[in-house]
Amino acid sequence: MAQKDYIKRKPAPRKKSTGSTRRTKPKSKGASGVFTKLKIALAILVLAGFAYFLYSIKDDGIQPTNEQKEITVTSNIDEVDPLPELPEEEWEFIKTLPGYEVEVDAEVATSDKLYLMQCGSFKIFEQADSMRATMAFVGLEPQIRGTQSGWYRVILGPYESKRDAERDRHVLQRQKINTCEIWLWNL
Repeated sequence: MAQKDYIKRKPAPRKKSTGSTRRTKPKSKGASGVFTKLKIALAILVLAGFAYFLYSIKDDGIQPTNEQKEITVTSNIDEVDPLPELPEEEWEFIKTLPGYEVEVDAEVATSDKLYLMQCGSFKIFEQADSMRATMAFVGLEPQIRGTQSGWYRVILGPYESKRDAERDRHVLQRQKINTCEIWLWNL
């Protein structure tokens, strides 16, 4: 047996293909075409039957016959016991309520508390001054207070009520300044 040298062997020439290499089955209309037509005919028949059913029950409401009409007309209402008349209700509080007066000793609530709104605390004065300028464009008068630890606080106030401070905070929130907090004044 002679050994073959597969490395030096030249590849066989390829044949040109004339089309796709897949073989497709020719479509036959035989049994599958008949079943498709049968399914369509059956669906049409079912829809027609359903439509006929709906049409037939369209006017089938319960309507009284002549016998039922006579019974309702000839029934004697006097045979049934009539309902007793409702008694008139007397409400005492309607008569006595206008005579009552309530006296309340109310003192006007005054508060000696003052509120402060802090909108920022910065280590660099230029940042605090920039925020103060932004708030001044809105129409408010912020202050910059320095602390002993070297921080610069941008504050508004004092406010006599928290409601006033909230009003200014909403003005700042419309300008996208959302960092403001309301505290009791303790400077």
